[in-house]
Amino acid sequence: MKTLLAIVIASSAFVSGQTLADQPNMEAALASLQQAKESLQRATLDKGGHRVKAIQAVDAAIAEVKAGIEFDRTRQSRNENQKK
Repeated sequence: MKTLLAIVIASSAFVSGQTLADQPNMEAALASLQQAKESLQRATLDKGGHRVKAIQAVDAAIAEVKAGIEFDRTRQSRNENQKK
């Protein structure tokens, strides 16, 4: 039973690693957006509301990138099923 659990965990880690690697440009964009958000959050508050709006825009961009990644993963799975 422990061996089976170890195999399942190892397989999940392998698949997760491949899932991240299958869209390197989107993952890089996501990382850049997250870094941008962190920088904006550390910035001083005296920006006339523009810093807050920028954070909101980055949050929206992060959500869109994640949605694009998920859409592509779903589409790939569906296409693989249709080939069989």
